[in-house]
Amino acid sequence: MSQKAGIGVGVHLIVGGYPPGSPAAHDMDYVRLQLLGELADSPAAEGRHTTVSSDYGGLDRWLAPASLLVTYAAGPVPTDDEHAALRSWLEAGGRWLALHGSSGGRAAKVERDGRTRRMMVRQPHHTTLGGFFLNHPPVQRFTVAVAAGSAHPLVAGLPASFEAVDELYLIELQDREHIEVLLTTELAADPSPPGFGFAYDEDTSVLDERGTRALGYVHAVGDGAVAYVALGHAHSPATNGQPFVDRSVTPDGVTPTTFRGVWETGEFRQIVRNGIAWGLADR
Repeated sequence: MSQKAGIGVGVHLIVGGYPPGSPAAHDMDYVRLQLLGELADSPAAEGRHTTVSSDYGGLDRWLAPASLLVTYAAGPVPTDDEHAALRSWLEAGGRWLALHGSSGGRAAKVERDGRTRRMMVRQPHHTTLGGFFLNHPPVQRFTVAVAAGSAHPLVAGLPASFEAVDELYLIELQDREHIEVLLTTELAADPSPPGFGFAYDEDTSVLDERGTRALGYVHAVGDGAVAYVALGHAHSPATNGQPFVDRSVTPDGVTPTTFRGVWETGEFRQIVRNGIAWGLADR
């Protein structure tokens, strides 16, 4: 176990929703336990200490002894000071494994077609993360592809493609020059019913004429890096906020009251394990 100058050897885990104390329509308790279990079982994390919080509060203190930050958030965002600490830590060599709603944040009310809708607001931490969440259609079944020829540790051991049942995030990439896209899917257009989810002015998540969308990437930040994976929705009967799902999930479109999605697949578990190992390699 080595240590870069100014970078610790521990792990800090953030799992939480907004407002503080809210699960924000995700089974945060389940996800927290799964990530702590993966960290406990990871050979790369052996002998390392993990701290846990529900948002980015006091981030400078938590990052000081850490070499890896893992986040699964649905709403919490870093303040300007917290983002400055995060950016500085990454530039010095820290690594951030960000999952699912970590690409979201705050939404503003806007008028669209005579209705009040919500639109996500781009913030400084999205540039550091390398991605910004626009919207997702109802939970559906789709194919995830590993970028051809990729040898990045995040996708080690994965098949060329695999099936997922999840929220298919539409992610606008930021700072493209320093991003390596590792996981994609193809979606010709957002199939969301009128008024579903978040409003946006333009679908800036489309990467090419085939409708390729990025679902996982690595963003270089100074001497450090961010690995972001959009997959990972989970809810319980108490935290379910899905009004309906695509009929590729259930024949009648009724939302399963308990949903684990990709958390119950070997491919996603492999990605999480790869992300932990990548985040702690040579640290």
